Amino acid sequence: MKLHASSTRQYQTVTGYDQSGVEINAQRYDHSLVVMPESPPRAWHAATFEALSEQHFAAILADAPDVVILGTGARQRFIHPRLTAALTMRRIGVECMDSQAACRTYNILMGEGRKVTLALIIDPAEQSAG
Repeated sequence: MKLHASSTRQYQTVTGYDQSGVEINAQRYDHSLVVMPESPPRAWHAATFEALSEQHFAAILADAPDVVILGTGARQRFIHPRLTAALTMRRIGVECMDSQAACRTYNILMGEGRKVTLALIIDPAEQSAG
């Protein structure tokens, strides 16, 4: 799905997505990544939902967002609270949703000026199964 350009052009905006990847400011990514409004997207070494660990979220904690939107792939899945305990202790919210909903939600919150982080799992196995 392609998304329309908006006045948030100076920020890292999701401009498109499908089962095999995502576009941030019209640049294609086919691997898991972390996206924040004012920083270039960076690789996130969480290749699958099942591989998620506390260390994956510790890397996000250093960015000190207000909320983390976790895109869990083609379907919504929920993580164990122990994985995000460090974020929760700092009053950083974590919302789990399928990746398409996560991309849309990130754009909305980013457009509102929120300090939001999109943590997106792009799983090669899901791509071939889709």
